[in-house]
Amino acid sequence: MHPNFEYLKSYFDISEESFYLLQQVSSKKILKANTKIAEAGKKGTKLYQLNSGIIRSYIISESGKEWNKNLYSPTSFVGPLTAISLDKPSLLTFETLTDCEVYEVDFIMFLEHAKKHIDISNLYNKILEKVYIAYEKRQIEFITLNATERYKKLQKTIPEIDSLIPQFQIASYLNITPVQLSRIRKQI
Repeated sequence: MHPNFEYLKSYFDISEESFYLLQQVSSKKILKANTKIAEAGKKGTKLYQLNSGIIRSYIISESGKEWNKNLYSPTSFVGPLTAISLDKPSLLTFETLTDCEVYEVDFIMFLEHAKKHIDISNLYNKILEKVYIAYEKRQIEFITLNATERYKKLQKTIPEIDSLIPQFQIASYLNITPVQLSRIRKQI
């Protein structure tokens, strides 16, 4: 048995045939820091399952300011899912902040297999569920937590965050200025 099949099987009921099909549409890659895996204004077909490292998604305002929408840590599914689903250019850019190990998935081919194989369709549903839960959790945090609480939560989620990526990236993710982040860090 392939170790990745055993891992996947521990989470999802998937056949060996379907696992073989998934292998055909995905490949393991090592990406260097500062690699753009999807760019705003461009259409994409790839999604990524992050095994190690940190990836961000961001948008650039009309004035040229970058706003981090999200930071992704291992086991996240990353990429312009909305843009691919709507067959439109992405509004976001996705970029590695550290060296990353990922599985790159040809999402269009994955969807074709999901139409024909119920276990792959069920896997897709679980992935969408996980993405939605993460999205909702982040939205609730922004509504209910102050900046200090959001920062502490981020530190629990990614324990070495302060040594992994620049402070301005963390501040942007928290929707505060680097000066505010510096003050928060001094208080805790």
